[in-house]
Amino acid sequence: MSRQIFNRKITIDGVGIFYREAGVRENPSLLLLHGFPSSSVMFKNLMIAISDRFHLIAPDYPGFGFSDFPDSAHFKYSFKNIAEYINRFTEAIQLEHFIIYLHDYGCPIGLRICVNHPEKIRGMIVQNGNAYEEGIGPQWDETKDYWEHPTEEKKKKVAAFLSEEGTRMQYTAGLPDEWLIRISPESYVLDWELMKRPGNIEMQFELNCDFKNNMEMYPEFQVYFRKYQPPALIIWGKLDVFFDVKEAYCYQRDLPNARLHILDGGHMLLETNFDEVLSLIERFLSEISKG
Repeated sequence: MSRQIFNRKITIDGVGIFYREAGVRENPSLLLLHGFPSSSVMFKNLMIAISDRFHLIAPDYPGFGFSDFPDSAHFKYSFKNIAEYINRFTEAIQLEHFIIYLHDYGCPIGLRICVNHPEKIRGMIVQNGNAYEEGIGPQWDETKDYWEHPTEEKKKKVAAFLSEEGTRMQYTAGLPDEWLIRISPESYVLDWELMKRPGNIEMQFELNCDFKNNMEMYPEFQVYFRKYQPPALIIWGKLDVFFDVKEAYCYQRDLPNARLHILDGGHMLLETNFDEVLSLIERFLSEISKG
């Protein structure tokens, strides 16, 4: 069975969406939704590992990775709009049913698809992705203050993560020094090179400010969980400095049958804890495929 990844591009409403595809469509499909500041490249190892048994699709959002980066005068950079594009992308490639992988920004994007199209969802894997306020800890206080009372001085502090060092920290923050050899440097180097495109940092700041609208959607996401009870695997790195580990336990309030695993890792578990994550995903996918 081939484990080859194919790199494709399709135009959705005038915007070129780059995506990676592996496996055959006769097998169960996974839609892999990346976080900030990454792209579909974060899923390459996972795709190679399980493409003999599953069909995998990993798109880059508009303005991320190798997808088009349309001018904000012609494209609204909001989580709602990106979710609508990704949903239309799934329709264009005839991906009718799938297990959805939700990480970081991919969580509010993917959960909007779940809420609006529950018939498409066969299960969900949440890896450090927010749907509860418990995950938004005190590290978000300055950002939330800026949203409510914006000033140029506050903006400079809040936007500091949109830098070369800030990009690297998405992968390394909270990790013991001896774990840094697990991080592939091309990951954050590629992220930063793409973020340096003219206008991209401004777009990223605009999108990050839209995160407050995701928080307003949390009750709706939770209603979806309670009503539809999708099979769910929750994986969380307890060393994540961006999203508090307390959130991981919240999912079981609404999804009592969810498999929950707290790992000794950070925000990017596919980098630092690949073997553990792969084992958990394989077991979960095997269980729901049987049942």
